[in-house]
Amino acid sequence: MSMEKTDALFLLVKSLTKSEKRQFKLYAGRLGGNSEKNFLALFSVLDKLDGFDEKQILLNTNIKKQQLSNSKAHLYRQILVSLKLNPIHQNVKMRVREQLDFATILFNKGLHKQSLKILDKAKNIAILHEETTLAFEIVELEKVVESQYITRSMSSRADNLIRKSEELSKRSLILSNLSNLSLQLYSMLLKKGYVSNDKDFEEVREFFEASMPKYDVKKLGLKEKLYLYKAYLWYNFITQNFVGSYRYAQKWVDLFYYNPRMKKNNPVFYLKGINYLLESLFLNQHLSKFRSTLNFFEEELNNQQFLLNENTESLAFLYLYLNKLNLYFLEGNFNKGLKLIPEVLEEIESHKLKIDEHHIMVFYYKFASLYFGASKYEQCIFYLEKIIKNKNLMMREDLLCFSRILNLVAHYEAGMDQNLDVLIKSTYKFLIKMNELHLVQKKFITFLRNLSQIYPHELKGAFIELHKELKAFEDHPYEKRSFMYLDIISWLESKIDNVSVESIIKRKSRLQYK
Repeated sequence: MSMEKTDALFLLVKSLTKSEKRQFKLYAGRLGGNSEKNFLALFSVLDKLDGFDEKQILLNTNIKKQQLSNSKAHLYRQILVSLKLNPIHQNVKMRVREQLDFATILFNKGLHKQSLKILDKAKNIAILHEETTLAFEIVELEKVVESQYITRSMSSRADNLIRKSEELSKRSLILSNLSNLSLQLYSMLLKKGYVSNDKDFEEVREFFEASMPKYDVKKLGLKEKLYLYKAYLWYNFITQNFVGSYRYAQKWVDLFYYNPRMKKNNPVFYLKGINYLLESLFLNQHLSKFRSTLNFFEEELNNQQFLLNENTESLAFLYLYLNKLNLYFLEGNFNKGLKLIPEVLEEIESHKLKIDEHHIMVFYYKFASLYFGASKYEQCIFYLEKIIKNKNLMMREDLLCFSRILNLVAHYEAGMDQNLDVLIKSTYKFLIKMNELHLVQKKFITFLRNLSQIYPHELKGAFIELHKELKAFEDHPYEKRSFMYLDIISWLESKIDNVSVESIIKRKSRLQYK
C-alpha cells in the first residue's frame, strides 16, 4: 500500500498503537456532545477497516455525505491533540514550545514577571539542547516582555538580551545556510545522480564552493556541525569521492557518539548517519570495517534507548536490513543471503504504512542481485520486472537503468534469449532517454547485441576481450560506479573460468581480506 495513495486520516488511525487508541478514546470521551459521538463512531469504523471505504463509513455512522469532510478534519485534529498529550511524543522541542506558549499567555494577562521566569528556563533548555532557532525566538519575546516590565536593572538586562539576540541570530543564519546547502545537494543527488564527466564535476564544485558560508569550526554548535558534515557528505557522494563520503559520514556519527544526548533529541539523524557510514564503506568495498560497523549498529538497535517511535523503528528496519544484504554482496554469500529474503518481506509488510515505494523497490533490486549471484535467474527476473513495470515509481535513475541492464544479463543466462534483441533495443533507448548511457554500459550492451553472431567456440575469447576492455574502467572516476551496481567484471570472469559468480566474488573477498 502506497502512503501517497491512501487517505491521510485512515493512515493516522492505522499508525496508532493499542495504548494510543485507548488514550484517544478516554480523551474523546471527556469532550461530550453529539459531534464528538460522530467522530468517535468514525474512528471506530476506520479502526476496523482494512482500507479507506467511504460507503462503509456512511453506512455505519450517522454522518451525512456532506458532513464527512468536516468530520474527518475534526477527528484528525483531535487525534493529534491526544497524541501531543502523550509523554512519549513530547520531545525537547515540543516541551520548549509549550513553555513558550505558557509565557505568551502570562504576558497577555499582564503577568510579566512570571512570563520572564518561564522564558528564562525555556531559553536555557533550548540552548543546552542546541535548539538555536527556538532560543532566538524566546530571546525576541523576552525583549518584548522586558519593554513592558520596567525595572532598575533594565539597562544591563537590555544589553545582555541584545548581545544574546545577535549571537543567536548569527548562529541561526549559519545553521540556515548550511541546512539549505545540505538540502540542495541532497536534492541534486536525487534528481541528477552522480557526476559523469569533468563538466558536471566543475559545475557541482563551483556551486558548492560558492554556496558554502564562511564559518569558524571552533565556534560552530553541534547542529551547525551536523549540517556542515551532511553538506560535505552529499558533495562527496555526487562527485564520486567515496573516501571523502566515508570521512564525513564518520564525523557525522562521531558527533552523536561523543554527545549521547543528541541520539534522543535527533534519533532520525543518528540512524541516517550510521546508514551513510555503512553505504560509504560498501562503496569503498571495505569489508572488515563494514562488518564491524554493522555489528555496532545492531548493538545500538538492541539498546533501543533512542528508538522512540514508529518512524525511527521503521528507519531502523530499513537501514539494518539493506546493509545486512550489502554484507552478503561484499562477502559473495549470495545463497546464504537468499535465506534472509522471506524475513525482509515479512518486515516490509509489517512496516508498509511507513515505508515509501522507492525503498521497497531498492529491496527488490537487492533481492534480484542476490538471486543473480546465486544463479537463480528466473527469480532474479521476477523482482526486476516489479521495478521495470512500475510506471508510477519515482526512483533514482541509476537504479532504474541498472535494473534493465541486469534484466538483460539474467535473460541471457536463463536461456530466455528469443526476444533478447527486442529487450536490448528497448534498454538502449531507455538509457539514452534517461541520459545514463556510460561507456561501460555502451560496451556491454554492444557485446550482448553481437552475441548471436559469435560461434560457441569463440565465446570464451569474446568474454576475455570484453573483460580486458572493461577492466580498464574499474578505477575510472566516472565509470567505476557501474561495477558497484552490477559486477560485470566478476560475471565475465565466471564465464571465462566456467565457475559461478558467487565463487569468483568469494575468492576475491578472501584474497582482499585474508
